[in-house]
Amino acid sequence: MALRTERDGSTGVALVTLDRPARLNAIDLETAGELSALWRELRFDETVRAVVVTGSGTRAFCTGIDRGVEVPQPPSPYAVDDPLLRIGPKANDLWKPVIAAVEGMACGGAFYLLGEAEFVVASREATFFDPHTTYGMVSAYEAVAMAQRMPFGEVARMALMGTAERVSAERAYAVGLVSEVTEPGCAVAAALRSAAVIAGYPTEAVQGTVRAVWSAKEAARAQAMAQAPALIALGNLAPERQAELFAGRGAGGKPRVR
Repeated sequence: MALRTERDGSTGVALVTLDRPARLNAIDLETAGELSALWRELRFDETVRAVVVTGSGTRAFCTGIDRGVEVPQPPSPYAVDDPLLRIGPKANDLWKPVIAAVEGMACGGAFYLLGEAEFVVASREATFFDPHTTYGMVSAYEAVAMAQRMPFGEVARMALMGTAERVSAERAYAVGLVSEVTEPGCAVAAALRSAAVIAGYPTEAVQGTVRAVWSAKEAARAQAMAQAPALIALGNLAPERQAELFAGRGAGGKPRVR
């Protein structure tokens, strides 16, 4: 299993941990399937009233899709299969509050999870970036997800600067992506404290509030997401060329952190 799930019956909180530290918690097809199944399972678990999602270790929360994975694509220019589209709680109709706890890097496909969390707690050493353009890929779903949380200019800069620049936890806090910054190693504990408070409130009121907050932005988000497949199909380089660019990662030197 690529996930660890710990449920605390005394608080009503579940801690979900991406457990692939050797791969910087990158998501392969198995992990994607496990995440989808877990969110659907938690819909029916009345002992869980709030969830914290994090990554194993301190190097990374998640670095998106595992580059070693081959994703079969339909033989049609009008369809793009993205295995990460169903890894988030909202994509699986889970409306219990989810808090993301970030240590280390969060990049690329990590935004599918961060974008569907109610809020994000991050260690002071956490960084956020979107590598798509560097490797000849369109940032579509990821940029749309972040556009629901950050000002337009910040989203555009992060998506366009690729691997050359990373957003610090302090900057992420300043622009609204992160709601709390902790000392290194303390993000999970802080997120669990908040989750326990929320889980202690009446369930119907909490879940109704989650739905209300999401309804404020869901129409625009759905319209934007609908444009993504065509943009990806038109703008992505061939997988072989992407792989060549990825193989040369790090050649540009250490990224700037702002």
